[in-house]
Amino acid sequence: MKYILHNILGTTLASGLMAAGTDSVQAAEKKTYTRVPFAAFSSQMQDALLGSDKYEKPAWNLHDALKLPKWLSMSLEQRTRHETQDGQFEANAKGGDQQIPLQIDLWLEAHMGHFRAGGEFLDARQFGADEGSKINNTHVDEADFIQAYLAWADQNVFYSGLGAEVIVGRQTLNFGSRRLIARNAMRNTINSFDGVRMRLLDYNNWQFNAFVTMPVGRYPNNSQQLLDHFHSFDEPEYQTWFSGGILEMYDLPWKINAELYLYHLDEGDRERNQTANRRYFTPGLRFYMIPARGKFDFTTETIGQFGTVRSSKAASDGEDLDHEAWYQHLDVGYTFDMPWKPRLALEYDYASGDHDPNDKKDQRFDTLFGARRFEFGPTGMYGAFARSNINTPGLRVTAAPRSDVQLGMSHRFFWLAEDKDAWTTAGLRDKTGNTDNYIGQQLELCARWDFNSSLNFETGWAHLFKGAFAKEAKNAPDPKDVDYFYVQSQLRF
Repeated sequence: MKYILHNILGTTLASGLMAAGTDSVQAAEKKTYTRVPFAAFSSQMQDALLGSDKYEKPAWNLHDALKLPKWLSMSLEQRTRHETQDGQFEANAKGGDQQIPLQIDLWLEAHMGHFRAGGEFLDARQFGADEGSKINNTHVDEADFIQAYLAWADQNVFYSGLGAEVIVGRQTLNFGSRRLIARNAMRNTINSFDGVRMRLLDYNNWQFNAFVTMPVGRYPNNSQQLLDHFHSFDEPEYQTWFSGGILEMYDLPWKINAELYLYHLDEGDRERNQTANRRYFTPGLRFYMIPARGKFDFTTETIGQFGTVRSSKAASDGEDLDHEAWYQHLDVGYTFDMPWKPRLALEYDYASGDHDPNDKKDQRFDTLFGARRFEFGPTGMYGAFARSNINTPGLRVTAAPRSDVQLGMSHRFFWLAEDKDAWTTAGLRDKTGNTDNYIGQQLELCARWDFNSSLNFETGWAHLFKGAFAKEAKNAPDPKDVDYFYVQSQLRF
């Protein structure tokens, strides 16, 4: 069972480490909880099939304070972050910037035997950004519902020993390594989908998820409207379908776990949202071991991608290109059997880029609806790197000097995978391939302190040492390095 609990949470720095907590179940017994992600995550806290919470109950608890009945679950979370950036890496950008993203999340769920009805309301907004800031709908989604669902679950369906669950309606998805489908953690807004998800669980052995959904579009998606706090309700992207399945297998020989999956994205245009008409099949395979004291661990994930994509989001300008791309992740780590539980890991990521801008083909890998904070540093208003056209080795060190303190350090080097393709998050490209493809190196430090199970604090700093491509590519900003800093708090009730 412990493998299932760890795997559902994923491998993010904010949520991937174990933290010891205490519970007075028995005088001589200590219960271990997974560390709560630093994000609105209430709807993921209870598992209808596993039957127990993996997160410690908040010390300040609205459900108990309001004396709500057992059949009704309720929680409220609030996160405040202040982030600043000195220097720029994006094309034509100047000066620095700052932002205060706020996130308020209310979740309610009613239980009626095997049935549940739930909803989640998220208000994600920002204050303090400079006029002209390139904020988008990953920063702001004011006052909207990211979940509204009906669900059925049975922990022993037809007395078979298998658990089954069906969820219908608007929901968030969080599968596997979270590299392709994730409920966002550091990012201020959260991906959601309208559709149906089916889950089958053979306890301690395997789990299968299948889904057919329409991604929900966050509106408005215009920078000036977002700066002006203009409100518009989110809508499903009716011309786009996202579907697939993932099989997770636990506790194979040598304590190895495995995942096999296939996702399909069929994207169309709407008047409010012109797209690149991505029509992708994305198969992947992942093997991993869970970190443990005094032992080595590893993760390897290989992802392919094929289909078609339009060369431009403007239907009048674009043409369909054949799309073939791939991604490879590898990390090897060791957790020392010492009081601080330090873990040292070597990491490597390769995401293919477009080989030739003139060959009517596209090889740039697309991370779909995945998260990237746990691998490539802070996102928020920073987010310098993504899984597209990169070649990056790195080193990561984590430690927990106390049960309520967590420290982390990451250092990575970045090159373009293909010289003629773009540094996608910066919007910089040399189609001739004559500019040196070394982007630079990034150093990240972060620390977290849990005051109690309701109040948490975190701070982090990232420094981008610019290389030749970041300084010399066409439309590159000032060559000075970039410093990004954030401090945040989270309240859970």
